[in-house]
Amino acid sequence: MTDGLDNLFADRAEILTVQEVAELLRMNKAGVYKWLKEGVIPGYHRGRSWFIVRDELKDWMRLGSNQGKAPSTVPEQPQDKDIEEAPDS
Repeated sequence: MTDGLDNLFADRAEILTVQEVAELLRMNKAGVYKWLKEGVIPGYHRGRSWFIVRDELKDWMRLGSNQGKAPSTVPEQPQDKDIEEAPDS
């Protein structure tokens, strides 16, 4: 089974440039550089260049997905029978 991320990355090279990542994430290059330097997105820095491994970026994006997570539930409220009444003074 493929998902949207598989389709998004299907025709991408194994190593992505900052420009390609910016286009994928609909960001500007400065924002991608900032995230790379801060370690927000996975990447490798050699010399003056950054290299982003396609499958690592895809995995990072998948971890941030809100799909497949259990819906939050409201904590169960105590029932009257669970509440001890204070003795009359």
